[in-house]
Amino acid sequence: MKQVVLSKKCQLAVERGRILLNEKDLEPRDLDNEFVHFYNQQGKFWASGYLSKQNKGLGWVLSRESVTWADFGLQALVAAAKEKRQAYLQDTGTTAFRVFNQEGDGFPGLTVDLYGDYLLFSWYNAFVFQQKEDIIACFQAIYPECLGAYEKVRFRGPGYETAHLYGETAPEQFLIAENGVRYQVFLDDGWMTGIFLDQHEVRKDLAQGLAQGQRVLNLFSYTAAFSVAAVAGGAVETVSVDLAKRSRELSQAHFQANGMGLDSHALVVMDTFEYLRYAARKSLTFDVIIIDPPSFARNKKQVFSVSKDYHRLVEESLKILAPQGKMLLSTNAAQLSLDKFKQEIQKGMGETSYTIEKVYRLPQDFPSYAEEPTSNYLKVIQIRVDE
Repeated sequence: MKQVVLSKKCQLAVERGRILLNEKDLEPRDLDNEFVHFYNQQGKFWASGYLSKQNKGLGWVLSRESVTWADFGLQALVAAAKEKRQAYLQDTGTTAFRVFNQEGDGFPGLTVDLYGDYLLFSWYNAFVFQQKEDIIACFQAIYPECLGAYEKVRFRGPGYETAHLYGETAPEQFLIAENGVRYQVFLDDGWMTGIFLDQHEVRKDLAQGLAQGQRVLNLFSYTAAFSVAAVAGGAVETVSVDLAKRSRELSQAHFQANGMGLDSHALVVMDTFEYLRYAARKSLTFDVIIIDPPSFARNKKQVFSVSKDYHRLVEESLKILAPQGKMLLSTNAAQLSLDKFKQEIQKGMGETSYTIEKVYRLPQDFPSYAEEPTSNYLKVIQIRVDE
């Protein structure tokens, strides 16, 4: 087993529960994409884990015990994760959710989602990708009821983004249910699937009447899933805005899947800031505004960063928000803390008085790891303007 020496500071952090490792945590070494044992500077065993470059860091601690990959116990982790999700598995009104979530379920670098009868594996680094045969075998043993599986490669290396893994092939598009609402999804078309599963608690509240009788503006709408949930919950009018031309076709599919006409529900292909200026010129107002931008985006005219520019979205949206209207303000930027996000919102609200009605974090099928703040990346804040 390859041995890697940890810095003294990192040794103490690992003792306190930290598992994510960075370059500065390790003495100079030439290992990568390998299962290793970590030692202190006196040669004492410290932990087991792996090294593999990824967007978060350089590797992970998997156990304080001296184990190898062969006896790490992944199948037991997968079985435990399935047991924790029995409520989801037994809910006939929801057929898509996460069944394994990286460090929250004990193995960083891997997520697995269930879409109806199919599993979707996402590999986040080369080490995990190299173990795919072992990993797939574990899931086939624990989820024999699944008809087939697909994969998404979320790091540079293999030269492709998505592929069929095993079993039956899924239809090019098919329907899943969530809180009794239907959505069209696809598993073999780039990184996206047609819906972001980590937002299903927000969509649940919308489907249960959060926007009942209201006019809703959904910005950065992607496939308009928030809008469809809002209509299911009684919203009388929605406008879904996204710059991607394909968003219109994908959004229409969600509405059609639920037998919803589009007479009162507009799908607008436009830059969000341009639409906000347009709406202000036309004196349009909305009772609920949903803002869920990508962490970073670039178009021909500007660059957008959540950490620097979110307040601008809030400020411009406030101009077209009805009196005592609500905003659902969302970000999945892992490096932006909840406190910093609240500061961005406050900056955008300026002197306007508002009340925070609810804060959403990752749902129960997306367990996070308490000692790694970036693990619980989702932050959605529901506010109501007091005036």
